[in-house]
Amino acid sequence: MLHATELLGANVNDAQGNFVGRVRELFIVPADHPGRVSRILLGRGRYQPLVARYDQLAAAEPGKLTLTVGEQALEPFQANEAWLAVGKDLLDQQIIDVNGRKVVRVNDVNFDDRRTNGNVELRVFQVDAGVQGAARRLLHGLLSPAAIRRLQQSLPSTLLPWDFINLIEPDRLRRVKLRIGSDKLNLIHPAELADIVEELSPNERNSIIESLDEQTAAETLAELDDRLQPQVVETLGREKVGDILEEMDPDEAADLLAELPPETSQELLEELPRDDAQEVKRLLQYEERSAGGMMTTEFVLVGEDAQRDEVVGWIRGLDLNADQLDTILLINKQAVLAGAVTIGRLLMADSGVQLSTLRMDPLVFIGPDAKDKEVFEMFDKYNLRSLAVVDANQRPLGVITVDDVVKHLREKG
Repeated sequence: MLHATELLGANVNDAQGNFVGRVRELFIVPADHPGRVSRILLGRGRYQPLVARYDQLAAAEPGKLTLTVGEQALEPFQANEAWLAVGKDLLDQQIIDVNGRKVVRVNDVNFDDRRTNGNVELRVFQVDAGVQGAARRLLHGLLSPAAIRRLQQSLPSTLLPWDFINLIEPDRLRRVKLRIGSDKLNLIHPAELADIVEELSPNERNSIIESLDEQTAAETLAELDDRLQPQVVETLGREKVGDILEEMDPDEAADLLAELPPETSQELLEELPRDDAQEVKRLLQYEERSAGGMMTTEFVLVGEDAQRDEVVGWIRGLDLNADQLDTILLINKQAVLAGAVTIGRLLMADSGVQLSTLRMDPLVFIGPDAKDKEVFEMFDKYNLRSLAVVDANQRPLGVITVDDVVKHLREKG
């Protein structure tokens, strides 16, 4: 194993043993290989810097590299934004540890040196975010590599596999060139991803949100601190924000738009499909700390005479978030709220049973203008997981879920 700190600044000799230069930078070319050092930049003082390819490296050890060719076979250096620079882009930079769900700073990079087709390839396999890497950086040039290795053995290590790393690159075009995707980030729970994003600078924060698919971006944005949400939205492109809002639950989209300047909010509403925009507008009419301001308009509503099997089949065809489906509201022939049935009761019921026989007692509901304190009291008193919100004629308008209650309680605290 070799460390970046042992290779940067190392002497480089050609195949005849002649000194060629010193390692100024190590480049990974993601288009060629995601972890291989494909180019080595050699500094030569006042002379033009040269580049050695990965297949021109004969041997590598701390402080010294040997090439398989002479100096004449090396290429002049030309900067390329599609190359990932180990020294510039990794060392001392923040990255996301996907496995540990956190932001860490890179102190060193570890390479596996493997012999392939008569030459040696350097492959990144770990990032050092611990004390050992920091010690190597501090002692570099003061002690020999061998002495530093002996000293570091007594220090704790924090090594992260390269496969579990997601780079943070604020420049959108360069992210594409470096092939920095969001596949790994999309696997992180939105609440954990929001915690990570909150630790980043504004530019880094936006780069992460931009790289996510719309569904993950919507869920992550909804979990962000309310003070950061407007900052992110106002710096993202209108089209991207419109796509994200379309994926958000109506109540979450309304909460977000309520925090923005009126003109910005109106512009974003115009990006939404007509039906979605009207739904969000209705929610924006309610006070934030009211039942109407807390409710979502995405809920399942069926007639009280419907049978268990037909309801289950109908629900399966709906485009909804199954993880948030907890209760089904029942209405009578006058479209008045007639009851509520939990998913648990529905699944346990026999085939052909009418939903009216499964409803819970007592029938509990609330008006849209009720204060949040009354909502909290009802959830506590009846041990609710969801609460129907109705109009003056007792017709359902929406549902308040327990996660909405928790969110508002946390904000009040």
